[in-house]
Amino acid sequence: MAAVKNIFVVGLNDFNRQRLETLHGAEGCRFHGVIAPELVYDTEEFDIAAMLSEATAQLEAFEGSIDAIVGYMDFPVSTMLPILCERFDVRSTSLSSLLKCEHKYWSRRVQREVIPDHIPGFTAFDPFDDEAMTRIGEAGLYFPFFVKPIKSSGSRLGFRIDTPEDFYQAIAQLRESIGTIADPFNTVLEQAQLPPEIAAVDGHFCMAEEIIGGWQCTVEGYVFEGKVVSYGIVDSLRYPQVLSFFHYRYPSGLPEDIQTTMVELTDRIMTHIGYDNAAFNIEYFWDEVQGRIWLLEINTRISQSHCDLFEKVDGVSNQQVTIDLGLGRRPDMPHREGEFPVAAKFFHRVFFTDAVVTRVPTDAELAELVTDFPGCHVAVQVEEGQRLSSLPEQDAYSFALAHVYLGASSVEQLLADFDRLVARLAFEFDDVQG
Repeated sequence: MAAVKNIFVVGLNDFNRQRLETLHGAEGCRFHGVIAPELVYDTEEFDIAAMLSEATAQLEAFEGSIDAIVGYMDFPVSTMLPILCERFDVRSTSLSSLLKCEHKYWSRRVQREVIPDHIPGFTAFDPFDDEAMTRIGEAGLYFPFFVKPIKSSGSRLGFRIDTPEDFYQAIAQLRESIGTIADPFNTVLEQAQLPPEIAAVDGHFCMAEEIIGGWQCTVEGYVFEGKVVSYGIVDSLRYPQVLSFFHYRYPSGLPEDIQTTMVELTDRIMTHIGYDNAAFNIEYFWDEVQGRIWLLEINTRISQSHCDLFEKVDGVSNQQVTIDLGLGRRPDMPHREGEFPVAAKFFHRVFFTDAVVTRVPTDAELAELVTDFPGCHVAVQVEEGQRLSSLPEQDAYSFALAHVYLGASSVEQLLADFDRLVARLAFEFDDVQG
C-alpha cells in the first residue's frame, strides 16, 4: 500500500478542505492546515515574519513526512510559499521567479524584454514624493492613467486618474494605507537577491500605467518541469460603466485566434521568467477596436474564484493543479467532463459609499435556492450589524454582499438564473450613504 502523502495548505479552511478531498488521488493524501485561515483571509494586517516563524515551527514539529506545501491565495500566502518550500525541500518555483511576477515594476520590465507590444507604458513613483506627478509626466505618461501599488491585493488602492485632483486624492489614500501591504512585502523582498534597479523600488512605491482595457479574461496555467501548459481561459465581465466585477465566466467566449495568441504569449513570458513547477494565472485584455492584446498582470497561483467553475465545466477544481505540482506530479486536469457546459461566479454588489447591514438571507432561504437552482452555491460576505466599510478586500466603487456560483446549459440561461436567484436574496440596510 502506497504511503499517505502529507500536504500542508497555508490558510486551509473547511470549505476548501471539502473541495480538496474530492480531487483525483485525494484518497492517498492527508491535508493539514498551516497558519490559521483568519490570519490570511479576514484581515488586512499581515505580519509575514511572524507567520513564517509560526509555519516553520508547525512544520518542524510534524513527525511524519512533509510531501508538499501549497496555497491557493494571493498575498501574503503566495509570497511565503517559495520561502517555506525551500526550507523544507519540497517543490515550488524560486522566490526570484515569483517576484518577477508579483513585484509589478519588476514584472513589467521583464515583460518588456519579450512581449513589448503587449504591455502599456509604465513608470514607478514614490507616493511620498511631492514631485511625483511631475516625474510621471517626465516618464511620458499623461492623463488619463492608472495608479496602483507595486504590490497590491485584489483591487485595493487602484485608481483611474483623469485630473490632478484625482491624483492628489489617490495619493492621500495611498500614503495612509499602502503600508499595510508594503511593510510585509518588504519583509519578503529582504529574502531575495534583487537587481539594484529593482531593490531601489520597494513595496512603498507605486506604478503609473497607460490605461488599457477591452474584454478581460484570465489564462489559467502551470509550468511543470519547464513546460508551460494553459488549460483554460475564464472571462471577467464588469458591471456597465464601473470597474467592479460582475462575474467570472467559463469557458471563454473570446474568438479562437485571440485565445491562441494569449496562450502563445503566456508560454513566452513564463518561460522567460524561469517560473517552474507551480501554478499561475495571467490576466489579459483584448481591445477589439485597436486589435491589441494587453497583458494586465501575472498571479502566482490558481484563481480560487475559478475553482467552482472548473469543477462544474471540466469535472474537477483547478486545485488539482496545485496539489499535483506540489507533489511533483504532472497535473491530472480533465477537460469538459463536468455537469454544465458553462459556469460563473457572480458578485452581488451594492454601490453605496457605506451602510450598516441589518438583515442577511437566512440558512433556510439559502437552502431553498440550492433546491431551486441545482449546483448553485451562495457565499454571503456580510453579517448583520456589520458596517460595509469594514469589509476587507473591496474595490473603490462598491461592496460585494454575496458570491453566487451557478452552472447552466447556456450563457443566456446563466444570466437569467442569476437574475431570478438574486431577486430572492433579501439583504436590508440602515444608515445608507450615497
